[in-house]
Amino acid sequence: MRVIDTHLHIVDPRFPLVPNQGYLPDPFTVDDYRARFDAAGGAVVSGSFQAHDQTYLVDALARLGPTFVGVAQVPPTIADDEVLALRDAGVRAFRANLHRGTAPDGLPQLAARLHALAGWHLEVYGDPRTLPSGLDPARLVIDHLGMTADALPELLRLVERGARVKATRFGALALDVAATMRAIVAVNPGALLFGTDLPGTRAPRPFAMDDLELVLQIGGERAIFTNAQETYRL
Repeated sequence: MRVIDTHLHIVDPRFPLVPNQGYLPDPFTVDDYRARFDAAGGAVVSGSFQAHDQTYLVDALARLGPTFVGVAQVPPTIADDEVLALRDAGVRAFRANLHRGTAPDGLPQLAARLHALAGWHLEVYGDPRTLPSGLDPARLVIDHLGMTADALPELLRLVERGARVKATRFGALALDVAATMRAIVAVNPGALLFGTDLPGTRAPRPFAMDDLELVLQIGGERAIFTNAQETYRL
């Protein structure tokens, strides 16, 4: 079974880590990830505890190989040459962490600029109802199934307009995971993306193989492989 893991974290203590709300995760290196999950490719996603450090991300992508790409957290003032260097290192998107309070100001303008410059889409960790106006849903990926059941109507409106949604972090969500995925697939079967969220920082229950089986059952091979290929240009 071919799987692209669209949401994994690498926590390498060789590189800078910044406590977020007093929290620092345990190490979870490239070797730890490989021992935990066998993926054909994936997306390494920057966490709140990595702030705007990109050194860990460039190193992880070099070690994981060309079928893995990056999702960076960047300041709104990032220079064009820095963006292009990250693109050339394998970064395909940038992230706004609304949930942990690390989203940049002027997000719609930054999203438009980074897409025009490097072809990046935006990934959002947070309630989709709190997104600023002016974002293009066709260049938007929402983390963790939108997080809550109350956000589902807005999530589905975004999916209808082209947004994609990560089926991730099931052990920390206040919603019916299976019903939410079915609703997304009913609107657009190309919208669902599988991810492990390993190592599952702060989650009451980290990823289990049953989670992958559930995504496969509801979304088919598209949800665990093909949709990710298209989204991340793998």
